[in-house]
Amino acid sequence: MENLAHVLRPKKLNEVIGQDHLIGNNKVISNLIKSKKMFSMIFHGKPGTGKNSIANAIVNELKIPFRELNAVINNKKDFDIVVEEAKMYGEMIVIMDEIHRLNKDKQDLMLPYIESGLIKLIGLTTSNPYHKINPAIRSRCQIFKLNDLEEKDLTKGIKRAIKSLDNVEIDSETIKYIARLASGDLRSAITTLEVAYYAKNNNIIDIELIKSINAKPVFFHDQNEAGHYDVLSAFQKSIRGSDVDASLHYLARLIEVEDLDSIYRRMSVIAYEDIGLANPTMGPKVYAAIELSEMLGLPEARIILANIVIELALSPKSNSAYLAIDAALNDIRMGDIGNIPDHIKNGNPNYKYPHDYPNYYVSQQYLPDKLQMRTYYQPKNNKYENNLKQINSIIKKD
Repeated sequence: MENLAHVLRPKKLNEVIGQDHLIGNNKVISNLIKSKKMFSMIFHGKPGTGKNSIANAIVNELKIPFRELNAVINNKKDFDIVVEEAKMYGEMIVIMDEIHRLNKDKQDLMLPYIESGLIKLIGLTTSNPYHKINPAIRSRCQIFKLNDLEEKDLTKGIKRAIKSLDNVEIDSETIKYIARLASGDLRSAITTLEVAYYAKNNNIIDIELIKSINAKPVFFHDQNEAGHYDVLSAFQKSIRGSDVDASLHYLARLIEVEDLDSIYRRMSVIAYEDIGLANPTMGPKVYAAIELSEMLGLPEARIILANIVIELALSPKSNSAYLAIDAALNDIRMGDIGNIPDHIKNGNPNYKYPHDYPNYYVSQQYLPDKLQMRTYYQPKNNKYENNLKQINSIIKKD
């Protein structure tokens, strides 16, 4: 028997839930279908956000022959067959799941046909295509990001699924609970509903039944509502305030809903906004932790993330670089710019090349005349910046 999520997969774009920025009225995918025009494209987004749904809706509406492949499961022979079928039909859409795992042999086979337009590729991936997909494939595709589904989208999908089930009672609070439990994954929400339907003792599905199926705790944390940003704010402010236990608490909240992308982005900002030049090694350390977390995935990634968050929280802090660039930007935006000194303009023979001088430094004007006395960088009192301050003061004296 087919599972409920598969049975309810949309046949048309207007049946897809969410992603209004792509398939809403007069939006790009909708207009392409209206024009009966197809290009190779890649959809990337979290599980259950509608990548497969949109891809299948596209082929149903365009009525172009299509095949579904998986970059890992299907072998080169399967790809050869699809190419020959495409030649026979004159055109074909290939929906390729896990496209970020496409190996070189399969790429070499597909690329010329994607290039010629014989094959229109719809690649599906949960990974960032700019990091994970080969540039040769990427450059031949339009890339579209699918947004995380909001609670209202999940609720709509669950209610639609309920209509396909016979003799079932479920209240709005239970529907909302399933939606929050799914953390933006509509497929997961529908699967939970289906399991509950067949696991119930009577015709009632309630929160207690759902808890017996999935014991994952639910708290108010929605990626597109205030609760999500409150957690992220508390996470950053706890690290900034050097409260290691609070930092770990909010990290745990974000891990529990598997919101790794938000953790990565926020840690990266913290490393440079709040710690900055007080401990400049933290930026590369955070990047390395992110790469390793991506490689391992959950649950192991939690260990790497805990290590780096503890170090972020207990590291010395400085926002001097953050304040310095904002001060410089403020001058630009207020029109306080001035002319570039002639001797540092391109190709000017009066420019003094610092590498030709002792200590690789020579006194000459760099700032425009009207900003010559401006000081943007104000060092904070910490070990690393004290050294920078000393170097800067020597240069300024000259």
